[in-house]
Amino acid sequence: MSELARRGYEERNDLLSRLAYRFVRFALLLWCKLWFRITVDGRENVPTDGAYVICPGAHRSNLDTIVTSFITRRRIRYMGKDTLWKTSFSAWFFTTLGGFPVDREAADREALRTCEHVAHQGEPLVMFPEGTRGSGPEVGHMYQGPAFIACRARVPIIPVGIGGAERAMPQGRKWVRPTRMVVIIGQPIHPDVAAEGRVPRSKVTDLTERLRAELQKLFDEAQARVGA
Repeated sequence: MSELARRGYEERNDLLSRLAYRFVRFALLLWCKLWFRITVDGRENVPTDGAYVICPGAHRSNLDTIVTSFITRRRIRYMGKDTLWKTSFSAWFFTTLGGFPVDREAADREALRTCEHVAHQGEPLVMFPEGTRGSGPEVGHMYQGPAFIACRARVPIIPVGIGGAERAMPQGRKWVRPTRMVVIIGQPIHPDVAAEGRVPRSKVTDLTERLRAELQKLFDEAQARVGA
């Protein structure tokens, strides 16, 4: 685990940070309800405790990161580029909002080790399987990182479909259009691996394909609900 990520963990549990997270989440939720008439369905599919990997798909807007926090009142963890942690205030702010820094110049293995550590700490973790924002009705190329973490940590994946985000704020746009958004949370996908021992690559590949199919279904349903 990198020194930057370790520093974020040391800061994350103070009372002020927890209160700030709740306040910011509440303010954003209120704004989204008014501006987007946002609805969230399927909260009963989210575990009430323990770790899990939240996978939103398809990733179409910066708004996806915000609305993903609405699926649970627990603070969830996000991976962010370490340059966001340059100053003391920005480090506190992004850590308070659930972020943890990852050095993009380092190997991907370091980022995966940090994500695995988050899961072993019993915290919810957000990972976008497509890696970056895309466009269009189809879930794009998916990385195997989320499935790898779920298999290694023996935790479920929570698939999430977000409808209307691209219409509200597509890639490259600076302003946000007031349009309806729908978030649909699917049932947990449990990795088919033994309780201990090495994880075969085939299990990670199979879980990624299961996740892709579920994300496409949820995305289609969410888009249909908003008339996209």
